[in-house]
Amino acid sequence: MQPESLSVARPAGLAVWACPFRPFFLAAAAYAVLSLVGWLGVLLSGWPLAGGYTPMQWHSHEMLFGMVAAAVAGFLLTAMCNWTGATPLSGSKLQMLFGLWLAGRIGMWLSNWVPLELVALIDLTFLAAVAVYAGRVIIGSGNYRNLPLVAVVSVLWLTNLLFHAGAWSGDTGLVRRAELGTILLIVMLIVIIGGRIIPAFTRNWLMRHQKDPKPVKTRAWVEVASITSTALLALLLLAGAPSPIIAGMAALAGLANVIRLLAWSGWLAHQDPLVWILHVGYAWVPLGLLLMAVSHGGFDVAGTAWLHALGPGAMAVMIVGVMTRVALGHTGRSLELPPGAVASYVLILVAALVRLTTALGWVPWKFGVMTTTVTWVAAFVIFLWLYLPILIRPRVDGQPG
Repeated sequence: MQPESLSVARPAGLAVWACPFRPFFLAAAAYAVLSLVGWLGVLLSGWPLAGGYTPMQWHSHEMLFGMVAAAVAGFLLTAMCNWTGATPLSGSKLQMLFGLWLAGRIGMWLSNWVPLELVALIDLTFLAAVAVYAGRVIIGSGNYRNLPLVAVVSVLWLTNLLFHAGAWSGDTGLVRRAELGTILLIVMLIVIIGGRIIPAFTRNWLMRHQKDPKPVKTRAWVEVASITSTALLALLLLAGAPSPIIAGMAALAGLANVIRLLAWSGWLAHQDPLVWILHVGYAWVPLGLLLMAVSHGGFDVAGTAWLHALGPGAMAVMIVGVMTRVALGHTGRSLELPPGAVASYVLILVAALVRLTTALGWVPWKFGVMTTTVTWVAAFVIFLWLYLPILIRPRVDGQPG
């Protein structure tokens, strides 16, 4: 996203409530640290946070519906202003929406003392509100092209409901299907949004540096194949389809996304970290999908390897890459990383690689988990240190937003 002017009145008070990306990006980064510390406390020290959930269920839920959901909301509610020309959610209305997200997190942390039904009711309100608000704005503007993104957010709400329903009833299989389906739905968002912004940003960089943008290609059949196969894979996981069927669809989705990524020619923009981090982040998508195909195909590969390729790999790396770019562009700054910001990219990639190799059994479990934790936390702490001043202050160009 490039810097843009949004036709809204300049917000009063703190600039953090001027546009959705500001509070939600800060929340995503802060919660990436807090939820991981909480999970380790539950797992290693027996902290009474998980309530009716197992430590792994609590951890996966708060990563997916806490950290990732905040990043998705921040991006979607900001980007749709560009798509529709609508004014961004701001002020007290944005505070109310953020309050729904925060209430869900508090509920999950107090789930040992609060009835699970009440925790679920509170937690489910956030994504419902995001989907309804985004849907109203997009439909009202006639921008029907972006309705599939609203549909994905709506299905994310459904998988969250299934997660909680499985926890109420003690149906661990339903909880697991909800977790896996949610991961693939978030990957689908990466596939849809990444397919728009990554080739566009790569072309823009090449043109700004007087280089030929023609090698950056998007082919209609590849676009359709990558998105459709990923969507079908998510539905198959939610439905609990047999492993051979999942393996076949995962292989198709993985290969389609490999072809897609190579066509974007990301190596041509290797000099710009804001561009190459998006290509590297997207590369984790086909890696994870192909690992899923191998795992479900009956080969001797750790069953959780693909989960960590798509989680700490694709999701976390893409979130850091997108947040760093949007935070600059939408505050009127030039698209140049602050000094030291590349360290957050390196650290989140190290965290992803170590977690994947730990899942594959190549690294001792305790060492791998602790190394992943340290590098993960360091990556997001650096983001907060560098971007907190940017995200709480008004735009440097004097424009609203």
